[in-house]
Amino acid sequence: MSMERRNFLKSVTAAGLTGTLLTSCTSSVEEGTKSANTITNGTILHSVYFWLKDDITEEEEQDFLNFFEELRKVPGVQTLQYGKPAPTNPRPVVDNSFQYNLVVTFQNMDDINTYETHPTHISAAEQYSKYWTKVEVRDTIIM
Repeated sequence: MSMERRNFLKSVTAAGLTGTLLTSCTSSVEEGTKSANTITNGTILHSVYFWLKDDITEEEEQDFLNFFEELRKVPGVQTLQYGKPAPTNPRPVVDNSFQYNLVVTFQNMDDINTYETHPTHISAAEQYSKYWTKVEVRDTIIM
């Protein structure tokens, strides 16, 4: 088999496997929200990183997760998912020092602007901020 054909087959296999993994790894979202597969041009990705207090108890950490469930209720939220840092290999460009990452998608800028100032969002942030020491937000418009 020629080297070109082998490289082509490797890339096709890798692309197929990646697509399968991405499809199987998307989590379902509560009723009333769209699938995570509907990220299109113009979609806003709102990514929030949380550093929790060092002395937080397991019970307090579980209570903190209710914060994310409150945010699901804000109008305009397309998808909302959260998780912990992946145990990736250490590299100078990787920062896994946070405890939780929240990723929310919005259809457009109007929706995220509503979210940022919505009473449910503000109230939940005030209620649960006692658990964190640092928060960083990164917003992206998909092109």
